[in-house]
Amino acid sequence: MTTPWPKEELQKIAATDDLHIAPLRDDGVTHGTPTWIWSVVVDDDLFVRAYNGVESRWYQAALRQHAGRITAAGTTVDVGFDPVHDDGLQARIDAAYRDKYRSSPYLASMVGARARAATMRVAPRPTTA
Repeated sequence: MTTPWPKEELQKIAATDDLHIAPLRDDGVTHGTPTWIWSVVVDDDLFVRAYNGVESRWYQAALRQHAGRITAAGTTVDVGFDPVHDDGLQARIDAAYRDKYRSSPYLASMVGARARAATMRVAPRPTTA
C-alpha cells in the first residue's frame, strides 16, 4: 500500500539529481545496497528506470518485494514500487527524462526500450505507529 507524495517533498526530489534506491532484499526486511539512479516526476508521481533494463538487480528486487527505501533531497523515505506498462504514461515519462537530463550522454539509453521496460512508479508507504 502506498500514499501520495507530499507536494513539497516531491518538488524537492524532482529538483535533485541525487536519488538512491534500495529495494528490500528477499528476506523482506533488509534493504539492499543503495544504487544511484535517475528519477523524474510526472503527474505528481515519482518514476525511476533501470539503466540495464529488467535484468538489473535493484529492479528485480523491487519487482519481487514491491517495497524498499529511497534517499533523495536530504531525506529517506520508505516506499513501494509498481511497474509501469501504460504506453501513454511511458511517453510522458520519456519526455520528463528528456527535459531533466537533456545534456547527458546517457539520455538515449534511458529513453530506449531496455530502460523503458524497467520503469517503476515509486510512492511513499504509510508509516506504522
